[in-house]
Amino acid sequence: MIDVLLCDDHALIRRGIRDTLSDAPDIRVVGEAGDYGELRALMRTLGQDPAREGHRNGACDVLVLDINLPGRSGLDALHALKDEGSPVKVLVVSMYPEDQYAIRALRAGAYGYVNKGGDPQLLVQAVRTVAQGRKYVTPEIAQMLVESLTTPVTENPHQKLSDRELQTLVMIASGKRLADIAEELMLSPKTVSVYRARVLEKLQLANNSELTVYAIRSGLVGQ
Repeated sequence: MIDVLLCDDHALIRRGIRDTLSDAPDIRVVGEAGDYGELRALMRTLGQDPAREGHRNGACDVLVLDINLPGRSGLDALHALKDEGSPVKVLVVSMYPEDQYAIRALRAGAYGYVNKGGDPQLLVQAVRTVAQGRKYVTPEIAQMLVESLTTPVTENPHQKLSDRELQTLVMIASGKRLADIAEELMLSPKTVSVYRARVLEKLQLANNSELTVYAIRSGLVGQ
């Protein structure tokens, strides 16, 4: 049996993922979290419960993790789990296209990346693959990886951004105000302003309008 934890800040999306996975006879969802803090508390609880049926060293087999969490992002969680040597295998699910975050997630320690808009059965397949300790990549991600190996390295300017800076860029370009971003990410408006300033400096842009145009041209947001 594959034990799975879900971490997504949208309860309806968690329910959809849980229902999809629960239909598989070899998968059971053993816990759900809405943010990084809840996730860590849940992992500690499960990992310290030796009486739980099928208990092993660690909280679960697979963690299905959203990138866009309030407060510390899914990428932050990935880095933290990797640094701690956690045995849990992480499958990232996101509404963002593969070319935005897939490579970042894999480099941060994820075992796979699935778009939320895809076929639900692909999620089941991905969980099974990851649980076996193998990487799960879609054909699109596989193509990106091949191209990165066979073509000259031409890094886009936004690839130099930190995970949080890229997240701020995408949210601003999506039309969100700094106050809204601060509330969603559980950060102070001043901190978000600092991220915005760093993005503008690194991309050599002057204002939010230029930032939005850059994001659209780079395929980071839709038109």
